[in-house]
Amino acid sequence: MKTVLRLFAFVIVLSLILAGCQQAEQGPATVRVLAMEQAGPTVDEMNSIVAEFNEENPNVEVVIEYVSYDALHDKITTAMASSPPAYDVFLVDDIWYAEFADAGYIWDVSDKITPEMQENIFDAAWDITVVQGKTYGMPWLLDQKYFYYNEEILNQAGITEPPKTWEEMVEQAKVIKDQGIVEYPIVWSWGQYEAAICDWVTLLYGNGGSLVDDAGNPAFNDAKGVETLTWMLQSIDDGITNPASVSYVEEDVRNVFSQGKAAFATNWVYMYDLVNFNEDESQVTGKIKMSLMPAFEGGGVVSATQDGSMGFSIAAESPAKEVAWDYIEYLTSEDVQNRYSAHLLPIWKTSFQGEQLETLMGYTESNKTTVPMFSEQFPYSYVRPKVTFYPEASKALQLALQEALTKSKSPQQALDDAATKWVSFME
Repeated sequence: MKTVLRLFAFVIVLSLILAGCQQAEQGPATVRVLAMEQAGPTVDEMNSIVAEFNEENPNVEVVIEYVSYDALHDKITTAMASSPPAYDVFLVDDIWYAEFADAGYIWDVSDKITPEMQENIFDAAWDITVVQGKTYGMPWLLDQKYFYYNEEILNQAGITEPPKTWEEMVEQAKVIKDQGIVEYPIVWSWGQYEAAICDWVTLLYGNGGSLVDDAGNPAFNDAKGVETLTWMLQSIDDGITNPASVSYVEEDVRNVFSQGKAAFATNWVYMYDLVNFNEDESQVTGKIKMSLMPAFEGGGVVSATQDGSMGFSIAAESPAKEVAWDYIEYLTSEDVQNRYSAHLLPIWKTSFQGEQLETLMGYTESNKTTVPMFSEQFPYSYVRPKVTFYPEASKALQLALQEALTKSKSPQQALDDAATKWVSFME
């Protein structure tokens, strides 16, 4: 009997040794991350965060890949077709969470959320990753579209204050154009991409309109919707909106604005630092200001903008879920978010309070403007509908906007056709 017990103990010890050797041969656990190369932190900043985490966690190796926003959704869905999936962690737009949760793509991390996280992170941030009461990731990019203007161009035109309404912006743009300061004073992200929807939501809600009614049915083809889209088209016809806007996304807007070829633009917070403080990226450093997003005079609102928030989630079938969660916790921690806040403002309410606020505003020169601007604009930030069919519905509306802006259909017909498609997706 003693011999059997000794033999059993020997087998156990040998198994542990072999397991340890196998782990040593395999090296650290790998966490494969898919992120976005536009908006939010720069690639260099994200790489620095990954390097910090890898150094602090020698048993884990995070490997990160970047794609454009417009490639992100399809890259994720394609990755989910393999087993195990090609990525353990990926960035998810708030409009995709309902779809991905319904498809079983993302891991329910509700039991990972601590009371401290729940209490100290903005409630609006949790709206990003929560679907039907379950949490499917950590909010990360708490962003909205902002209104930018070139103060030097306005001053050259004799304009002392930025516009508070879209009508006032049109008047100022015409003055700037008539004086020959810039050919096209306004630039937008109106290409046939999600970027156009973001500008559209900003304008539509600023006109008192809405994408859907209280029952979830499409409402964007009503009088307010047609009026808003007609205004967009008219700004091109009047020669104040850059006509290339109908093919632009946000990075195109930043490039035009950085060259001093536009007086007004809307974009995410990441643009402010790049256009105002990075001489390698911009010819207009020190000349750019931000102000509250305008609204239409008859819209009945002070301001309206697009909530463009995102979160990081873990693939439900990932073999590395626990270590992937460790990385997400690090990435979204208050310390990391505060230190890398030049192009992304923290999700933590506590970062905007007391001494923390003073520290946050001192991290970068741009934070002195973007932090208070966030607090001023966020109460007027609107989300797009969180529905399982959003990608298809968005493509229908993107096409409608493009058809109207290129005059292949009237604004009314284009929006009516898109609304008909939305209804079919709901059936």
